Amino acid sequence: MIDMVGIGPFVTLPIIVTLMHGPASVLAWLLGALLAYSDGMVWAELGAKWPQAGGSYVFLQKIFGGRKLGKLMPFLFIWQTTIQAPLVIASGAIGFAKYCSFLVPLTDMQRKMVSGALVLLLITLLYRNIRSIGRISVVLWVITGGTILWLIVSGINSFDASRAFDLRLDSFDSSALLFVALGKSSLNAVYSYLGYYNVCHLGGEIRDPGKNIPRSIIISITGIAVLYLAMQTVVLGVLPWQQIAGSDFVVSEYFEHIYSSHLVGQIATVLILVIAASALFAGILGYSRIPYAAALNGDFFSVFSRVHPKHKFPHVSLLVIGGVGFVFSLLFRLGEVITAILMMRMLVQFVSQALGLIAWHYREPQAERPFRMPLFPVPAILSIAIWLFIFLSNETRYKVFAAGIITSGVMAFYIRDRWLRQHANG
Repeated sequence: MIDMVGIGPFVTLPIIVTLMHGPASVLAWLLGALLAYSDGMVWAELGAKWPQAGGSYVFLQKIFGGRKLGKLMPFLFIWQTTIQAPLVIASGAIGFAKYCSFLVPLTDMQRKMVSGALVLLLITLLYRNIRSIGRISVVLWVITGGTILWLIVSGINSFDASRAFDLRLDSFDSSALLFVALGKSSLNAVYSYLGYYNVCHLGGEIRDPGKNIPRSIIISITGIAVLYLAMQTVVLGVLPWQQIAGSDFVVSEYFEHIYSSHLVGQIATVLILVIAASALFAGILGYSRIPYAAALNGDFFSVFSRVHPKHKFPHVSLLVIGGVGFVFSLLFRLGEVITAILMMRMLVQFVSQALGLIAWHYREPQAERPFRMPLFPVPAILSIAIWLFIFLSNETRYKVFAAGIITSGVMAFYIRDRWLRQHANG
């Protein structure tokens, strides 16, 4: 849950409200929740079946079998992970620095210094064994959940239902423009839901994974969806949507408005910063296990398979993923990073994973499944359809970027494969 919340809803809410012309933004949050549930069922079934470090890397190997495709798809996933995982880390750190500006005015250079310092701090905190990390995570979740509940309860007395539920769909000139806006805004909503699958990256470190991985995913999505929808509704019922759309620190301004106190806005901002840091904490933890799993299997550089001699965690992978995230946090801007992250991941990871799961069901109908998604294959098909809708409704340059990442990955795979065969024969 702390990975799902992060800085996401606090920086994407104004973007979504702008794209959907006000309270109609609730449609994007609902579509994001539907996608999270549908795709979450795919992850729950695969995570329960193969609870190993690496998540999608392992799943794509298993569901596409031992054929060439069963080697290509995991390689493509690792290829894009080396780019998108640091981008995810960077996006959270950049959003963190953005909200810091509500407390202290910062120049662009000072924001970069803040975002970079945050990444380095979190790497230091994660440089320890998984049990102590679990205890830290519980404390961080109490702060995260408590802050969102405070936001929701605080707005009840000032809530204006006519303002919150004025969908304004007639403000779009055509249904085509509405669907394009919904696709773009849903991408930002989905960014805020991402993280429901993070437990799958830690599958090898989870007790009773056949039960606890599906429970973790379903409970997390349910809890976060309720909180997001309530937060979106309350904020739109208190502040004019035009003010929300133009705000860099919408939640800070919301608290400042409710309590007529800049100090309260500052306190809320500090809590938001803790939430953002908490999500990065969980995200870096999960992503560090992916190159480690690939290296153990001989599909990535062997140095990533090293574990700390005392605490037994993949310290090399942690340092590399975190280190690249640190560099990216100094180089990029938030809006483009969010879109690039999702457009790059949709086809290779999410769509391919759902398609592979369906194929695996029909190829091996008698296989043991600790968790089977309800109404199979409806959730998987729904997931594929929504992912493709969001992908196709976004800008061409991001589609080209995603295609370029896939193409370069395929080329790298065959170059590497040919080199390995020549080396083996030589």
